[in-house]
Amino acid sequence: MRGLVQTIAVICLILTCVSPAVAQRDVTIRLAHVDGAEWQKSKKGAAAEIFKNIVENETNITVQLFPAKALGDEDDLVQQAQEGTAQMVIVSAALSKLCKPAYVLDIPYTFSSAPIAWDVLDGPFGDALAETCLERTGLRTLAFGETGFRNFTNSKRPVKTPEDLKGLKIRVQPIPLYIEMVKALGAEPTPIAWSELPNALTTGVVDGQENPVGTIYNNNLHKLQDYMILDGHNYAVDFILINDEFYQYLSESDRAVVSKAARVAGIMSRAIQQFNTAESLSLVIEEGMEVHVPSAEELAQFRDLARPAVIAWLQEELGEDAIWIEKLEQALAAEQANTD
Repeated sequence: MRGLVQTIAVICLILTCVSPAVAQRDVTIRLAHVDGAEWQKSKKGAAAEIFKNIVENETNITVQLFPAKALGDEDDLVQQAQEGTAQMVIVSAALSKLCKPAYVLDIPYTFSSAPIAWDVLDGPFGDALAETCLERTGLRTLAFGETGFRNFTNSKRPVKTPEDLKGLKIRVQPIPLYIEMVKALGAEPTPIAWSELPNALTTGVVDGQENPVGTIYNNNLHKLQDYMILDGHNYAVDFILINDEFYQYLSESDRAVVSKAARVAGIMSRAIQQFNTAESLSLVIEEGMEVHVPSAEELAQFRDLARPAVIAWLQEELGEDAIWIEKLEQALAAEQANTD
């Protein structure tokens, strides 16, 4: 943890540095995301802030930031990026709707740790996925950030095995893959918009929900829920995207800086999310939430139910693109071989 804190401290110096005097800026990048602007608590906010600082320090490009849904939700942002009205966006699940191979990243219980996910995304698999999504959307993936591992919470009872989930009404994102996952685990998936979640938990429309720990704490969901299981069923990815036509318009030197800045932004996103997860976990426990860390045997029960059901659904949904399931499995196997 000390090394992570030191890394963040160094990055903080970069974030707060003042741009030197530069020639008149002749290019503007509008960068939008849906998270808050307070970078210490927002992975997308942190990524955007450090990207802006690096680019404006090293080029004549101006970077305008539009956080907190200032330009709309993620679907809106992706459309604007394709149209070029916003040159860059940081989004998560929205990209999968236009580039279906990205859905494979949401197969439950795929990544056993964040570093394994990073290695897969930053390696040949991530490069191939980025290239495919570029061809299909016109959006270039400059880097992968992190939204983090998602976990179940509820207000009814402790959950240690899938048996404990049975009958619970669990709020999920309005994404079919998440509905299939929760259904396979024996709970009742209930798609509800994010903005309506607190009221749904308060009124008992749903018993629980699933989100990263930092999201749960920063949005006070822990005050509406009593129990959490750290099952990490999905590792959610942020895509740092740029309109490729705009990217190609930039000079070669500016493209190099933009690409570098985006990679640093992705690392910043991961660092902030890891820090917030560790801090938020301590805080939710301190404030009274009961948290269960599943054993390997307990986690296997969740994995054995959820993965086959979701993969079967995804194979039908993806059609010819189902080959990406195998590609991901091969990348994971290769990474495992490298770590043995």
